[in-house]
Amino acid sequence: MKFIKAYIHFIENLNDKIGNWVSWLTALLTLVVCYDVFVRYFLKESSVGFQEFEWHLFAIIFLLSAAYTLKIDQHVRVDVFYTKMSEKQKAFVNLFGAIIFLIPFCVVAIIASKYFVINSFIMGETSPDAGGLPARYILKAVIPISMFLLLLQGIALAFRSFLTLISSGNKSIKKV
Repeated sequence: MKFIKAYIHFIENLNDKIGNWVSWLTALLTLVVCYDVFVRYFLKESSVGFQEFEWHLFAIIFLLSAAYTLKIDQHVRVDVFYTKMSEKQKAFVNLFGAIIFLIPFCVVAIIASKYFVINSFIMGETSPDAGGLPARYILKAVIPISMFLLLLQGIALAFRSFLTLISSGNKSIKKV
């Protein structure tokens, strides 16, 4: 039990730190979009590189915040039945979902993206558009990293759900 609690604590702290760091990227993205809109509509200029920078930032924000979003329980879910369940029932659903769907998905995504990223690094992939950003492989490398963080958080979710199921009474393990 000590290992499980330590694992949950470590992974959730890691994803908290990453989530907080990524939140600053949203402020940067807002500034970049405002600048791009100003330059495009008021100065009548446009930059492919700047537009690509916007979607690169968005992709990084989306990918790296997935584990944090799962950690704070704000991920997309159909809550028709879930909200009416007891804590133990929710823990069972979370445990089942993590083991059957989330963890295998993350493993497959990591394996599938391996050669995708390696080939991009070997080719030194850049934007196909004139004036686009170089080093597209860096963006692609975020895919397996984010899936690995999501995998670690999925395991923490499974462990937390397991602890809730084996705990006495109907209380959940909120803080480990």
